[in-house]
Amino acid sequence: MEKYDIIGYPRLVRLNPNIPWKTRGNGAISIQVGKDGKKKIKIGEINGKDIVSSLELTHDLEKSDNKKIKNIVKEIVEKNARIEDENTNPGFVILKDQPDGETYKKSVTQIVTISEIKSFLNSIGADFEGYKNCRGLIGATSAIAWSPLLDRTYELISYRQQRRWGTKRDVDSKSVKKMDTSCKTTFDNYDYENKHNRLVPNSPCPILYGIRGDDVKDLVKASSIVESEPVDSWLIFETNQGTDDHLQKKNIADVQSYQSVIVKGSIVQNPYTIDGGHVIFTIKDTTGTIDCAAYEPTKEFRNVIRNLCMGDVVEAYGGIREQPLTVNIEKIHVEHLTTIVEKIENPVCPNCGKHMKSKGMDQGYKCKICGTKSDKPIVREKKRIIHTGFYEVPVCARRHLSKPLKRMYR
Repeated sequence: MEKYDIIGYPRLVRLNPNIPWKTRGNGAISIQVGKDGKKKIKIGEINGKDIVSSLELTHDLEKSDNKKIKNIVKEIVEKNARIEDENTNPGFVILKDQPDGETYKKSVTQIVTISEIKSFLNSIGADFEGYKNCRGLIGATSAIAWSPLLDRTYELISYRQQRRWGTKRDVDSKSVKKMDTSCKTTFDNYDYENKHNRLVPNSPCPILYGIRGDDVKDLVKASSIVESEPVDSWLIFETNQGTDDHLQKKNIADVQSYQSVIVKGSIVQNPYTIDGGHVIFTIKDTTGTIDCAAYEPTKEFRNVIRNLCMGDVVEAYGGIREQPLTVNIEKIHVEHLTTIVEKIENPVCPNCGKHMKSKGMDQGYKCKICGTKSDKPIVREKKRIIHTGFYEVPVCARRHLSKPLKRMYR
């Protein structure tokens, strides 16, 4: 069989997290290959054997290579994809030249249709194949189109022995916490408040655990600290996870369903809790109003939201549900806190020096001795529990694409 070199790191690219028909993580993978690559680096292991990639290409591939590569990819997809599953609609794309980044940008922020992506692939002469409804072509094309020019992260993914697939995973949480404190460039490892091991997926897939971070060497070190059932293989991916690539700054009037946005406004309705424990409040800018929600899975983050009040100015970061348009908050930037005052005493009569008596709810005060009136009680500024700055949902509720504050302040 013909041998090809992997060039750079395989890419794991997450797409728009709000699409209702998405896969669980809405991710896609792309790999660049060539021949006789230079500057070999280790990027993983399979059964104890090193997987290496090249940082430089020596020779471009010939046209005859396309057919060989397609046959290899086709065989792998048809062997491993669970095509019998009604929600599995894979596809693969082979391109000699990387398309411009607009395809990726749209797929991570908006809706891309299958007909749209097929038309695009045909226009650039791509070699591709889709299965069933062919939705996988959208992810495959977008993963190739992604260029990590502004930001990127890495993920080391460890895989289970096949005989253990579908059984309960054994990944020691104490070792994960030790790794979290030892490897500072990693992120989203463990939720201490909710006692949640974030490395481990919920689905019965072949993945044992995934460690995300900014430094490849630190990821390898981190993996050596984690104690678990036997690792069958592992591989390092370059990713757009933790980059906020999905977010767009918007005026409220321009917000649309299925987008992820950053909207700024003043709070015009105090936070309130609805059935299910979800906390809702309303913000307004010069173009309109929109509800923002901290849903129950965001746990203690809801207490931050409950401490906001009318007059505060915030930037809300999050995804938009279909109807009614509501921001599902991923993090929030509290820019300004309004002053809250509380009554401590009835006003004192300037003539008699005695406290006035209330005339009734919202009717002001009156001195019983001389009849002097006032509508201004003695007040003091109420101390706010919340402060200006960024707040984020806990690790257990964080989306793949959301940039953690740890990375924003690094």
